[in-house]
Amino acid sequence: MKSDDIKAMQEAIKLSASSLKDETIPTGGPFGAVIYKNGEFIAGGYNHVLANHDPSAHGEVQAIRAACQKLNTWDLSGCTLYTSCEPCPMCLMTSKWANIDKIYFAATRKDAADIGFKDDDLYELLKPGVYATPLPECRNEAVEVMQQWLKKFSTNGKY
Repeated sequence: MKSDDIKAMQEAIKLSASSLKDETIPTGGPFGAVIYKNGEFIAGGYNHVLANHDPSAHGEVQAIRAACQKLNTWDLSGCTLYTSCEPCPMCLMTSKWANIDKIYFAATRKDAADIGFKDDDLYELLKPGVYATPLPECRNEAVEVMQQWLKKFSTNGKY
């Protein structure tokens, strides 16, 4: 790992410590993240799940939202995400949806489990047949809306 990567990770870890600011009520868990593009800081964020009453307000998601706003795009191709802890499945998939090229993390999901977070358990839910139940009776209706959307907004037959 290059010294620039280590400095960026140290920024993410510093943001994770923002959860310690208030002596009584944390903003959320001790997780922070920063996003860089071409060696330049784009955005950062830390967990606001409790402060925002929002289970999706993880540090990585906060950083992705801020980076998208700053760059005026949903596509973060060419960006690198540095996060103080291994991303939960939601944050990992959000990063992938945003086309982030590289993801570096410091602590592991096992470390998060050691302090009571369920990230590791959530990865277990990704096994086929565990995470959701299809309702095949409604599939055709849903697919029809998807096809209409594709016809209306796609220029190359896919999104």
